[in-house]
Amino acid sequence: QVQLVESGGGLVQPGGSLRLSCAASGSIFGVYRTGWYRQAPGKQRELVATITSGDSTNYADSVKGRFTISTDNAKNTVFLRMNSLKPEDTAVYYCKFSTSARDYWGQGTQVTVSS
Repeated sequence: QVQLVESGGGLVQPGGSLRLSCAASGSIFGVYRTGWYRQAPGKQRELVATITSGDSTNYADSVKGRFTISTDNAKNTVFLRMNSLKPEDTAVYYCKFSTSARDYWGQGTQVTVSS
């Protein structure tokens, strides 16, 4: 069974950087889009960034210019580079791989931005 394994979360000071990674444990065929979402306490899960199989990207307005989404050559791993982090970026971050048949979600990784 395919699983998405996330890593790279943690505690960082405001203005700092983190890089999240999400790797598929097996092959997922027909992925047309991968993305990162986040959920802060008491709030709904929201889109952070997505990237298509053709490398088109989309970002939430709140992270434009600070976050960068990318994938490896094999498209089995998706990354999220987060710079100039703010306390309001604190959340659990989830990755998602989308195919025509279904979506695959990671288990989530905590990002805490605090001094």
